[in-house]
Amino acid sequence: MFEPNEIPLFYVVMVVFMVIVLTSFIIYALINMIDTGYVLIKRKPLYRYLLPPYKKLPAHQQHLLQSQFRFYQRLSEKEKRVFHHLLVYFMQSKKFVGRNNLDLTDEMVVLTSATAIMLTFGFRDYSLKMIKHIIIYPSAFYSETNDMHHKGEYNPRLQALVLSWEHFVAGYSVSNDNLNLGIHEFAHAIHFNSLKNRDASSTIFADTFKELSAFLSEETELRQRLLASGYIRDYAYTNAFEFVAVIIETFIETPAEFKAQFPSVYAKTKQMLNFNFEGY
Repeated sequence: MFEPNEIPLFYVVMVVFMVIVLTSFIIYALINMIDTGYVLIKRKPLYRYLLPPYKKLPAHQQHLLQSQFRFYQRLSEKEKRVFHHLLVYFMQSKKFVGRNNLDLTDEMVVLTSATAIMLTFGFRDYSLKMIKHIIIYPSAFYSETNDMHHKGEYNPRLQALVLSWEHFVAGYSVSNDNLNLGIHEFAHAIHFNSLKNRDASSTIFADTFKELSAFLSEETELRQRLLASGYIRDYAYTNAFEFVAVIIETFIETPAEFKAQFPSVYAKTKQMLNFNFEGY
């Protein structure tokens, strides 16, 4: 046996290392447990970002956002820095493809990606793992999924989001008609992403939509008012996926009117996106 003053340094280092590892594991498990409990009770993440140092967005791309992206224009300077960081990461993590001889431009990549970041700006995990490719056509394109021409689609099997640039631009040209191709297709991707992942934001999105669906099935009068109002366009009632996409389009484009007409549905949509920003 070693005397106390004769214990080799190696053993001391190993003991200290094991204590640090065990302590770190316990702390991590506690934080995870607290975070999960908070999400289940409050229906929002305990925290959103642990970001600094921020990734930098080039000045010309910042100008694109400032001149063409209404949501970005209303952010505080701190929120804009966060938006830059998330946008850089998102653009680096996806493969952008131009089809039918379309030459991809900075504007196309930045504005399509900004749509994704806008919709996930309240999320902790904003990367949308269920999207690997963003494919852009000049206009409507033929789709083999149903042998028809589409303006946009999300293909979960191929993890590809496909857009007509013509119709993407048209969606943003009118800001209050509750019809926006980019928002609609990215909303589909977020919905599928929430069903395949169990991070905090996916859990909140999926569970809140289940609550909204159950609520609407019970509230016959509200459901009839929704149908009769014409405010939520008829395409929303095709299936649950289209309903999610359309109410998110509506929430983003005309939040004040949505809140005034259907406050309970608005509140659930806001909770799904954890959307606590100016104007919402």
